[in-house]
Amino acid sequence: MVKPKVGFIVYGVHKDGLKDPMGTSFIDEAIIARSKDELKKQGLELVEYDTVIASKEEARTALKAMKDNNNVDCVILFSGTWVWAAHLIGAIRDYALTGKGVLIWTHPGSQGWRPVGGLVMHGALMEVGIKHKFVYGGADDAAEIVKIVSYCQAAHLKNFLNMLTIGTFGGRGMGQTCGTADPSQWMKMFGIDIDSRDTTELIQTAKNIPAEKIEELKPRITKLFGKFPDENVVNERSIRLYLALKEIVRKEKFDFYTIQSFPGMADDYTASCFAQSMMLEDGCGTSTLGDFNTAMTVLLLTKLSKERVYYGDLQHIDKKKKEIKIIGDGAVPPSLAGKLGPAGFAEHGIPTEGGAGGLSIKLICKVGQGVLARLGRVDGKFQMVITKCSIFEPPADQIESRLNECGIPFWPHGFVTAHADMDKLLENWTNEYACLGYGQDLLPALVDFCELTGIKAILP
Repeated sequence: MVKPKVGFIVYGVHKDGLKDPMGTSFIDEAIIARSKDELKKQGLELVEYDTVIASKEEARTALKAMKDNNNVDCVILFSGTWVWAAHLIGAIRDYALTGKGVLIWTHPGSQGWRPVGGLVMHGALMEVGIKHKFVYGGADDAAEIVKIVSYCQAAHLKNFLNMLTIGTFGGRGMGQTCGTADPSQWMKMFGIDIDSRDTTELIQTAKNIPAEKIEELKPRITKLFGKFPDENVVNERSIRLYLALKEIVRKEKFDFYTIQSFPGMADDYTASCFAQSMMLEDGCGTSTLGDFNTAMTVLLLTKLSKERVYYGDLQHIDKKKKEIKIIGDGAVPPSLAGKLGPAGFAEHGIPTEGGAGGLSIKLICKVGQGVLARLGRVDGKFQMVITKCSIFEPPADQIESRLNECGIPFWPHGFVTAHADMDKLLENWTNEYACLGYGQDLLPALVDFCELTGIKAILP
């Protein structure tokens, strides 16, 4: 999970113990302390600025300190009391030019005049056109705290992406039009460079993996699956491909990647199912078929979630029941196996999509609450469809028939109920892939990420 580092600055003119006519300090230090403590409980790492800022010089010094700290993802400006907006706006604008987040937090209450300080700064930032989030709510208001935390997480994601490299092995898989990427657009929107390699080096590296590397991997595979797969040429190639991917991704310094899979490598050497499953298990953002948008979605969900992420086909949708079957072509993190049994081994099994065969994974995803999402493009502009969902396991007496429905029962299945308007979801979905992340708290962070990066968020 992400742990955003957040600057925390209190502002207000009536500070340094100045009291109102009733003899009470304008700035309530107890409220500030409770507010900071709650943010820390929610997993934020605060960079606290000791001086309450009011003058232009104080604002310049404080915001410059946050601007120069490369680890700060965003700044929370906490309204201590009222303030002269003109004294702060220039320094805030200068800080905002970094692209990092700005959040104005106003704790309710008549005493202290905090709402006045909050609203005057909110209005000033809107007037000047400085993107920010405005939150009005107390430290004991869970719904408002979620808004703050999700924004800070989104700011962290945005900063994390800057100057990353996504690698692509091979070209476009299965003739996909809706997973391609424009390198210039990715650099402009996210600061991400796209680098490419064909699969020749990948296959050669896999062939050259020493036998002892496979032996070293056996305990981990046995722990994840309860046993080691049968030792034959097809299975060994699948394991070698996983080790080769790890080696080249590390050597080329790829932060995440996508792989063509087939046509090509899956016909010439092995299908990528097992390798992709293990890379997902390692927490690596990835996708098959050269699908950049799925790879990005997987990376974001992986950063946000405590669990590993599954991507697969929206293989069947029952609109009336709002039920979706997500079936991946043999690739799934084995740790997502539910109570119906541990992850097991299967085969790729589709000769027209990889004649060389390959080891794949079978399981039914465990029960939980989560999010379905996928980044896509419509007429060249990014959008992301996001919805909450529930993951369930079919009754024991229905499992066999439910698995047989698709004709490939040995591939991984996720049974999901979407909490969405199904017509709107289908109208706006931009690919056959769905990305499943566990944890409903992922949704607000993804929405804020879209807002920060200029992606259109669609919540069906």
